[in-house]
Amino acid sequence: MVDYSMMPRNNILCVDMKSFYASCTAVIEGWDPLECYLAVVGAKDQKGSVVLASSPKLKKEFGIKTGSRLYEIPDDPRIHVEEPKMGMYMRVSLEITRVFHRYVPKEAIHTYSVDESFIQVDGALKLWGDAKTIAEKIRIDIDREFQLPCAIGIGPNMLLAKLCLDLDAKKKGIAEWTYEDVPEKLWPVSPLREMWGIGRRVEKTLNSMGIFTVGQLARYDLEQLEKKFGVMGNQLYYHAWGVDLSEVGAPIMEGQVSFGKSQILLRDYKDKEDVKHVVLEMCEEVARRARLQRKAGRTISFGLGYSKNEFGGGFYRSRSIEQPTNVTMEIYEVCLELLEEHYTGKTVRQIMISLGNIVDDNEFQLNLFDLGAWKKRELGYVVDRIRGRYGPGSLLRAISYTDAGTARARAKLVGGHKM
Repeated sequence: MVDYSMMPRNNILCVDMKSFYASCTAVIEGWDPLECYLAVVGAKDQKGSVVLASSPKLKKEFGIKTGSRLYEIPDDPRIHVEEPKMGMYMRVSLEITRVFHRYVPKEAIHTYSVDESFIQVDGALKLWGDAKTIAEKIRIDIDREFQLPCAIGIGPNMLLAKLCLDLDAKKKGIAEWTYEDVPEKLWPVSPLREMWGIGRRVEKTLNSMGIFTVGQLARYDLEQLEKKFGVMGNQLYYHAWGVDLSEVGAPIMEGQVSFGKSQILLRDYKDKEDVKHVVLEMCEEVARRARLQRKAGRTISFGLGYSKNEFGGGFYRSRSIEQPTNVTMEIYEVCLELLEEHYTGKTVRQIMISLGNIVDDNEFQLNLFDLGAWKKRELGYVVDRIRGRYGPGSLLRAISYTDAGTARARAKLVGGHKM
């Protein structure tokens, strides 16, 4: 049993803009976000393009949701298909954050994503009323000024506010959970992946341990969970009880665990050399993200997801190296080794790369057998500075100009999508 009397009881709102990209696009075009049939796709001229957002009605009546493909959208005259306007979405997101500033100072706001934010309202209760009253005021302001729908979950910590949002408020508009609601509202949740923080892989492992509901996870032996998952087992256990000691604005786990990139390809890649071209581009991006934080890593993970035409499947493997790195070609060499060992020749539709076991990049081990290692390391930082000043497309590898390359087109995007 967890003693909730020792736990913090704050008033935290988790605000989510419903189908944000689709709703913004609908308002710009003069349509009702809740009544129109709208899909926002990466590129209308590519049948394999991913659906980035769909309006609630399109999702409910046609089953088209985020992650669906353009070719899955029915040929129905009621359905509108539009490309994203990322610059506009970012501007609207900033304006919505200004609405939050009317009720709390900026230190009480944590922007979780472009369409989701946490707001701690404890210091504003005497000014505006209880948490539900503030939530309703924010919802009315956003609806009146932007004509955009939102849902708001309220909880005593960030975790319960988020779970309340996902599992309750998205159906009601505004909902509130307390610690006392955990057994009734959180523990029955199944499948486990419906709980924030549990993905399909962790769910599969938990299922193999006989855990199928959040309640079963809460009652499982903590030592066994820690033995199986390490520190993550401790987090899983206490999250099942609704416990989260994170402060607004702070990450749930301190420190960057890894730097990664996953890309769903816009077409099937059948040629191994073409796959290698994209892998090199992605290694460049993963290395850049690590260098941006002055970090390096010892463990490189690489995976492929196969096409639906191949009945899915794929692999994801990791390999550790002796010296931490953030050099593109060193990461690429390890990925090539894993590719050679595990790739079965099937059609590829997704590529995943990450750099883990992170350390600070503030020291360098000299190697008598690689006298140019220091220059390779510094070259990465020089390339980053050039791209930072003149844009991501100012300096590209030759493979990006082949038919297989994707970096040249992606350099013109904002957040991976069109302006």
